[in-house]
Amino acid sequence: MSGAGGAAAASASSLPSAQEEGMTWWYRWLCRLSGVLGAISCAISGLFSCITVHPLNIAAGVWMIINAFILLLCEAPFCCQFVEFANTMAEKVDQLRSWQKAAFYCGMAVVPIVISLTLTTLLGNAIAFATGVLYGLSALGKKGDAISYARIQQQRQQADEEKLTGSLEGEL
Repeated sequence: MSGAGGAAAASASSLPSAQEEGMTWWYRWLCRLSGVLGAISCAISGLFSCITVHPLNIAAGVWMIINAFILLLCEAPFCCQFVEFANTMAEKVDQLRSWQKAAFYCGMAVVPIVISLTLTTLLGNAIAFATGVLYGLSALGKKGDAISYARIQQQRQQADEEKLTGSLEGEL
């Protein structure tokens, strides 16, 4: 048993954490907060979408309620204490890279809009989609500082000037 636990710990340590990806603590909490707010808006809008006789609206509403549950399960597992696998699933989702979370959350938010394009589905999935966008922005990384950018630009200019003077001297 100890061998399996050691292998699991070794594989978990090889995966990047949010700290290694360059996410600050406040940005991580912003992403989590937007995920929880997105889940709440999906759940409420999903309930309102289900109060109709149109089957596509009902399907979009059910999908939105499922999205709300998945978002809560991934971003705030303490809200789903009645689900036995909530903590393990949240740990597995935390091990994903930011771009994978972004694609998953944005994809989940787009499906109900494709099923039934109404104002309720648009507004209900907006915050869930924004959560995916926040994770996508964190995948891009931090912006460089102005000093290093100016140094790179200066090196490029010098290299271009050297090429230009070298080609002009060759013509003479």
